[in-house]
Amino acid sequence: MTDNKAVISLKDVSIFQQDNLILSDVQFEIKESEFVYLIGSTGSGKSSLLKVLYGELPIHMGTASIAGIDLLKLKKSGIPKLRRQLGVVFQDFQLLFDRDVHDNLLFVLKATGWKNKAEIEARIEEVLDLVGIKTKSHKMPFELSGGEQQRVAIARALLNKPAIILADEPTGNLDPKTSDDILTLLHQICKQSNTAVLMATHDYRILDKFPAEIMRCEAGKLRTDKLLKEAN
Repeated sequence: MTDNKAVISLKDVSIFQQDNLILSDVQFEIKESEFVYLIGSTGSGKSSLLKVLYGELPIHMGTASIAGIDLLKLKKSGIPKLRRQLGVVFQDFQLLFDRDVHDNLLFVLKATGWKNKAEIEARIEEVLDLVGIKTKSHKMPFELSGGEQQRVAIARALLNKPAIILADEPTGNLDPKTSDDILTLLHQICKQSNTAVLMATHDYRILDKFPAEIMRCEAGKLRTDKLLKEAN
């Protein structure tokens, strides 16, 4: 057990896609600097749960907060504020291919309210150094390997010093060696930056190689192995 405060807390939450119930009675908590895997078969609700957490899907019952924001009271106008508290990493990187690495990060900082040029440049250099690609700042995305592109995506997620990183299959398009490198990086960030990580994955190989807490979407429910272990 840790005394760190909860970054995510959901209780008695049901998740719908339009009128279809995807997950019911969802209850879990993730604290600062915790690393948690989210697993389950395709269509089991992993992505729907992540969409709730970054404000793409609304919820209407239960209690839910992330980074201090009440998701039940979240209005559309409040979604940008929520997303400034989060770092989101996708399987397909979602980089802007018409600008270099530096300008991909610059775009995010300007969009989230950064104005001081010296602070902007210092933060870009800091996150690129953290993910190990400081020398690639003027490369275009198509000049980078898949692993390097994902490191850029992780750097982008870290720009606003988020309380938690939500990673949706971040190694899904990568070979095993590159996947291991990305997992090593995410675990390092989790420990060094006090940043929680919730990572959805199909790659069960990494669960043994990089052990952490596990939550499983199955038969319309979210099974939290962490809670089961604590109960025992």
